[in-house]
Amino acid sequence: MKTKNSSVTRLKDDNIYLKVKSVLKKYKKNNSFVVGVSGGPDSLGLAALCNIISHNERYKFFFAIVDHGIRKNSGKEALQVKKLLLNKGIKLKILKNRKKIKNNIQKKARDARYKLLENFCKKKGAKSLIVAHHQDDQVETFLIRLSRGSGVEGLSSMQEMTTFKSGIRLIRPLLDFKKSHLNNIAKIFFGKTFKDPSNKDRKFLRTNIRLLRKNLSNKGIDFEKIIRSIKNISSTKEAIDFYVAKSMKKFVKFERKSTILNLIQFQKEPQEIRFRIINNIVKNRSKSYYPPRSKKVLNLISGFQNKNLRKCTLGGCIFERKKSFLHVSKEF
Repeated sequence: MKTKNSSVTRLKDDNIYLKVKSVLKKYKKNNSFVVGVSGGPDSLGLAALCNIISHNERYKFFFAIVDHGIRKNSGKEALQVKKLLLNKGIKLKILKNRKKIKNNIQKKARDARYKLLENFCKKKGAKSLIVAHHQDDQVETFLIRLSRGSGVEGLSSMQEMTTFKSGIRLIRPLLDFKKSHLNNIAKIFFGKTFKDPSNKDRKFLRTNIRLLRKNLSNKGIDFEKIIRSIKNISSTKEAIDFYVAKSMKKFVKFERKSTILNLIQFQKEPQEIRFRIINNIVKNRSKSYYPPRSKKVLNLISGFQNKNLRKCTLGGCIFERKKSFLHVSKEF
């Protein structure tokens, strides 16, 4: 159902609409996309933009929301979002998480959400998943990783496009735009938005970082400059990625059941390069979207370099020294 009114015309003239169109054109593979919706103003803004684009481009969008089942009313909340989208002719699929999440809630909920959405992509034949991460998320992610002592890899924050092990692409077309911008779009298109109750739960680190960010802003901290720093770090990451790829071709061999690394050549590399090589091997072998924590990686590198470690596990992988080579295989 096409929506023809002045609000749609206004949105089509918005820079954010043109940006999303440009990003989708860059990554289109079979013109099919899954749009991850949460019910928050950011994802509703993304849903609105994708819906308008679908009337002007030959793209097919499948909209999905994940009901984690963590909160008592999560099922009812998902149905409210479904009804809101249906009023605009947008069909929303509710994906239910059947596994109970008790501890490390945010990480496990995120992993479950991506897994369900990734499987939905496969079911619909879509090669890409679009999510509504925005500039505010980027700053919060930077501050979270800064608090954890992350290096270049972590501080470069979120990229416009990353790829799951399955080959499904995760696309973030809104990283240059603020949440307030998306909130306005959602209100213009849908007439209302929903608030996520968990955003105020102080037991979550991101909630506390969000409050810290607000306090820093009140103290005059310029977040535009933090965004500039993130982009500078991302450029540094690209240069390191290029060098890492060249190094891995020289002394890392990928076989069907294991990855073999020449320890003598590996130990000649700078620490940051060694760190990134281990991360790449773990991600390749374990099919994990997120790399292991930096401290664990550095401890592993130190252990094998000092020859006091022969075998260990990390990030779902088994590392075993065999003479001057390190063999890495999947743990399960």
